[in-house]
Amino acid sequence: MKRQFTASITQEGEWYVAQCLEVDVASQGATEDEALAHLREALELYFEPPTPTIKPDLRAIEVETGVA
Repeated sequence: MKRQFTASITQEGEWYVAQCLEVDVASQGATEDEALAHLREALELYFEPPTPTIKPDLRAIEVETGVA
């Protein structure tokens, strides 16, 4: 599924910084196009579903909170 996002591009010294305005993800590059390409890759990784390498052992625990 493709989604559209808004990118803000600023220049900081010799680097261009591309930041997604809808999601807290940013990247940089030597050119505006490179910064946008890196941002696109970062967003794809951000939205990639997590795949655990080790299956977690889930357990219920009780904790005394002192609150009634």
